[in-house]
Amino acid sequence: MEFHVYKDGVGEWRWRLLATNKKIIADSGEGYSAKADCLSGIKSVQGSSGAAVIEDK
Repeated sequence: MEFHVYKDGVGEWRWRLLATNKKIIADSGEGYSAKADCLSGIKSVQGSSGAAVIEDK
């Protein structure tokens, strides 16, 4: 998998997480005015491997 960082059509920074087959499996969901904030968002996702999984009943 890999993260792609890019500027969108209005000049905001965004990221996408691509699977090995290059399909998008997650995205930032919001644009960031600063690239550093976008990269910080990626680090948050990378560090969330211990997050709980909650299922609807």
